[in-house]
Amino acid sequence: MNSDLNKPKNQVRVRFAPSPTGYLHLGGARTALYNWLWARKSNGVFILRIEDTDVERSTKESVQEILGGLTWLGLSWDEGPYLQTDNLPKHVEAAQKLLVSGHAYRCFCTREELEEQRKAAEARKVAFMYDGRCRDLSPEMVDENLRNGMPYVIRFRVPRETSSVVAFEDAVYGRVEKKGQDIEDFVILRSDGRPLYILSNAVDDALDGITHVIRGADGLANTPKQVLIYKALGIDPPIFAHMPLTLDNRKAKLSKRTHGEVVTIAYYREKGFLPWALCNFMALLGWSSGGEQEFFSRDELTEVFDLSKINRSNSIFNYVPGDPRNWTDPKAIHFNATYIRTMPLEELIPFVKHELQEAGLWRGSFENGEKEWFLRTIDLIRARFLTLKDFSFRGRCYFADDFEFDESAVKKNLGKEPRLREFLPELASRMDRLERFEVHSIEEVFRSYSEEKSVKAGILINAARTAVSGTSVGPGLFEMLEVIGKEKVVNRLNKAVELVAS
Repeated sequence: MNSDLNKPKNQVRVRFAPSPTGYLHLGGARTALYNWLWARKSNGVFILRIEDTDVERSTKESVQEILGGLTWLGLSWDEGPYLQTDNLPKHVEAAQKLLVSGHAYRCFCTREELEEQRKAAEARKVAFMYDGRCRDLSPEMVDENLRNGMPYVIRFRVPRETSSVVAFEDAVYGRVEKKGQDIEDFVILRSDGRPLYILSNAVDDALDGITHVIRGADGLANTPKQVLIYKALGIDPPIFAHMPLTLDNRKAKLSKRTHGEVVTIAYYREKGFLPWALCNFMALLGWSSGGEQEFFSRDELTEVFDLSKINRSNSIFNYVPGDPRNWTDPKAIHFNATYIRTMPLEELIPFVKHELQEAGLWRGSFENGEKEWFLRTIDLIRARFLTLKDFSFRGRCYFADDFEFDESAVKKNLGKEPRLREFLPELASRMDRLERFEVHSIEEVFRSYSEEKSVKAGILINAARTAVSGTSVGPGLFEMLEVIGKEKVVNRLNKAVELVAS
């Protein structure tokens, strides 16, 4: 971490500063994404800072989850991860500097006195603000209190002149102003000597030379206080850009307590999301390019991203707990499925390989002798898949014989036509005799057999699909049978007789 509080800002420097007290969630990841995009667009620096001053709640596990989540998303940082606790002496030093300069003062008020003030405010039905009774204590009174060992906090002395206004330009919300008389003298150092976040955060940003603070709109209320701190320390404030919040469809803020794992980045990794598909989805939760395009590559999104295009209105994460089909926002699923279906095959294969390895379905031959078959198979089956998990579950029949049968598909396609006990083995026998096991010859077997037995081709096609794949959906049957291969198809058709209703 840098030591100069007011270093020259000749390069864009942004930061993501999460608190390691839980999980990396969608809102935090979106903040990281916007900062990463702005750094990359501006040829700047993206800094990762772990704000771990909440000692009681911060955990090493949370730090690792944050690092792992950012790495999985592909949001690499240029500096850090820095730990905020490493800089605590600098925070205390800044508080002392403000005390000496007269921009802060010692407050000796007890909890009981503050509670009385709070109750008095409630009785008047006004918002509680510290009344500043210690603001103008004489030096002699302060010295006497210190000699008596009275505990104290350090409060910032907010300008009280009627003309005093704290103003700053926000890249999203424009000019923001707040009267000084509407800001209480806020605490910057606790009685135990620990600095508060509002001071530590500002000092760290100064030490890191941050030029742009891109964060959630919930930080907007504290920004006037931080502007006061910057100016009192003789520091040029950074440019602020406050992002709209992401709410659920009931306009409630997203939280793990309310919405469960669906708001965590780890959830999407475990569910088989492609990292950039999730990034692309998150980018549109509060930002728009101004055109109709929704799908962006990394380079494309970096090129068009601009702080001025961040929306002011809150975005909606359209998720209803308990909906088994839409287990997250349907648009997120749509984004992932579209990427799986359309991305260059060579970019998809590494993700599929990892998924098949995790499921115990990977064979080294997929990169050697069976490479051409493997690539063709993945290209065929990906069209209907929603996540990477589909390659190991719905696609299991292409890589192994121990796949599950969908009960509804069995009942519908194998349980209503007893003659399939005759049809399936005969189809298997005819296909076994094919010299060239390919789409056209396979289709000819089905069509000719259908005419010969005076049975609808659909009955045979649907039965064969379920017999060979265990489901009632998938790519074209004849293409599917060709890639699965003659031997497996013949064996599965013969074995499926056991499932046919008698």
